[in-house]
Amino acid sequence: MSLRCLIVDDEPLAHDIILQYMADVPFLEKAGQCYRVAEALELLSRQPVDLIFLDIRMPRLTGLDLLKTLQQRPMVIITSAYEEHALESFDLDVVDYLLKPFRFERFLKAVNRALALHNLKKQVNQPAPANPTAAPAMEPAQIYIRSDKKQIQVSLADILYLESVGNYVKVWNTQRYLLTPGTLSGFETRLPADTFIRIHKSYILNKSFVHYIEGNTIRLKNGTELPLGKNYRHVAKLLTGTE
Repeated sequence: MSLRCLIVDDEPLAHDIILQYMADVPFLEKAGQCYRVAEALELLSRQPVDLIFLDIRMPRLTGLDLLKTLQQRPMVIITSAYEEHALESFDLDVVDYLLKPFRFERFLKAVNRALALHNLKKQVNQPAPANPTAAPAMEPAQIYIRSDKKQIQVSLADILYLESVGNYVKVWNTQRYLLTPGTLSGFETRLPADTFIRIHKSYILNKSFVHYIEGNTIRLKNGTELPLGKNYRHVAKLLTGTE
């Protein structure tokens, strides 16, 4: 499996370095090179790519402008000489943030994360087999969560719920939580809809941990109580299977 990659940077030297690194990574394939955001938008309208290596500070439009413009966004690894844009970038769900100049080892770590995320999305979106009883047992799907400057692999089956806290999200399991920069909307695109459901503007819930629903409160099997938002009353019917 290969990732089709687009380089978007106004510095030719940055293109040269990334191309040299890509040549040593078998699963990376060049899809194109652009020196302006407008060029990248035009290319992306003509052909799909899996991963963008994106600089931030470029003439006229910035890399962040590109991210905000795209409705269906490929995976993105930021490659910038300026670290002050990191938090805003992770709010836009980038895979990683490489601070120039970066070494090959750091580049390899970033693209391996991208490959793992790509494989996870394919696994989550894979249709169920025609005869589920004959399907082989599968390991629980995993997701990578950035917390405390690390990318931590977490089993989806262990996540109880996600809680929005300002510009961060708390990802809760039975004993603790991981605090990660981002939004619940960003997580909604990464989590399987048949398992995780939005119950409030500030909460996404793993349906398998629901004990009962009473009024506007959802009680989990571990005793945790979560609010059911007034705009999400239909969720009770989806959880209980009632009309």
